[in-house]
Parts: sequence; structure tokens; C-alpha cells
Amino acid sequence: MSVPLCLECGGSYAYEDGPLYVCPECGHEWSIDEVQTESGAVVRDANGAVLNDGDSVTLIKDLKVKGASSTLKAGTKVKNIRLSQGDHNIDCKIDGVGAMGLKSEFVKKA
Repeated sequence: MSVPLCLECGGSYAYEDGPLYVCPECGHEWSIDEVQTESGAVVRDANGAVLNDGDSVTLIKDLKVKGASSTLKAGTKVKNIRLSQGDHNIDCKIDGVGAMGLKSEFVKKA
């Protein structure tokens, strides 16, 4: 998992220090749980772990694909997710299926 930009100054040199992120440029400290998407909402997986852009996730149940006869099987790993706004808050590309929108309640962080 990559360290996010500083929430205060936008600096890219923030580092992880236990349960906190610290920005050496402005001295701002924030909790890992405060990492937010651009929409301002924290996106969590089915187990409560915070998801970030670029994370890999695994499906926890079989999901039917609307408009297709295929089903995504539990255990399918999805790499390099992008967080988005709306009901389906994860945009991703799944091998063999293509671009999809997923709900975070059906995935766990890999």
C-alpha cells in the first residue's frame, strides 16, 4: 500500500509511523482511518479495511453480471482498483470480463 499525500499541504513525503501518517514538510499528523477519497468518504471493504486507489481486492461471493450470462466467482482477484462516487464505489478492469463497477461490501483487501 502506498502512503497518501498529506491532507494538509499535499506533500508527497509523508510516511507511516505506527497508526499515523506524518508529513515532514508541514508537521501534520493524521490517522490511517482518515485517508479519504476525493469525494470525502472513506471506502471500506467487507472486513472494515480502508481501501485506496491502486489496491488489489478479492471477491468474497459469486456475483452475477447484468446483461451477460457469466458470473464472477468468489476468490477472483482484482488488481489496481479506482475508487469512485456512487452506489458502485469501485471501478476496475477484470481479466476476461472487462471494465466493471463493484460495491465495496462484496470485496476484501488482498
